[in-house]
Amino acid sequence: MLLKGERTFVVRDAGGFVAHVNMPGWLTPKPTDHGHGPLAMIVESILDPGRLIAMHEHRNDEIISWVPEGVMRHDDKAAGRLVIDRDHLMVMNAGASFWHSEETLASDPPLRMLQILIRPRAIDLEPKIQHGPVPVAAANTWRHLVGPEAEGAPFYVRSTIDVFDMRLDAGARVEFPRKQGRDLYFYVFSGCVVADKQTFAEGEQGLHLLDDKLEVEAQSASMLVAFLLDPNAAITRQGTVGDHKKIPPAILIRAFLRWRKFRQMWRRHLSHRRSNTEKAI
Repeated sequence: MLLKGERTFVVRDAGGFVAHVNMPGWLTPKPTDHGHGPLAMIVESILDPGRLIAMHEHRNDEIISWVPEGVMRHDDKAAGRLVIDRDHLMVMNAGASFWHSEETLASDPPLRMLQILIRPRAIDLEPKIQHGPVPVAAANTWRHLVGPEAEGAPFYVRSTIDVFDMRLDAGARVEFPRKQGRDLYFYVFSGCVVADKQTFAEGEQGLHLLDDKLEVEAQSASMLVAFLLDPNAAITRQGTVGDHKKIPPAILIRAFLRWRKFRQMWRRHLSHRRSNTEKAI
């Protein structure tokens, strides 16, 4: 079953810093959790040049910073100043506590990135940070970026999830990565693709609740990020951001999704009636 999520309605604008917050668990027909297994949320972040996000704390979040456009400048007391761009990735294994700041310089290009929040297997693990170059990307080929600790991926998280990205040429068709017992979640960062006869535009997402074959075809040049996750993995839900107390409970989201679906159906009905009236006239 492939479930589609439209571009998120959860947008936070802090003036020069805009966050589009995506909740994978809300794609299910009857959400019980804003996350889906180890994957807590995907935040598409946009920072204007010259914007500083002051030093702040994270706890019990594994945060992947994926930057295909622009430059993100990180600073912390452990590793110092780091630069994340299309050639470098950062994973912050926050654990018990990790403080850092983020900024763009006035001379930097606009920044558009994904901050991926993953739930660790346990609370208050040792805080760590990973930063370095990513493998060279080959067109129309999935690039393995992050995997569980000690399983050989270029970067690791302390949870049962693998992360891939790909730049897909217009007209190209490839199979999504898969593993036995894993669900697939994907996010279209740019472009437009088709999977299982459904169209996914920029900012839209899919959740495949099976581990069988699924193909994707690009309608235009596209960039995707895909996740293979164990929905039954051992996790903690105490992340500073990934499981923030202000996230609406699932029962409210179920009611909202039902209301939105009804509103969309009613609007289509009214549009159809107007069209028939105009034809009759």
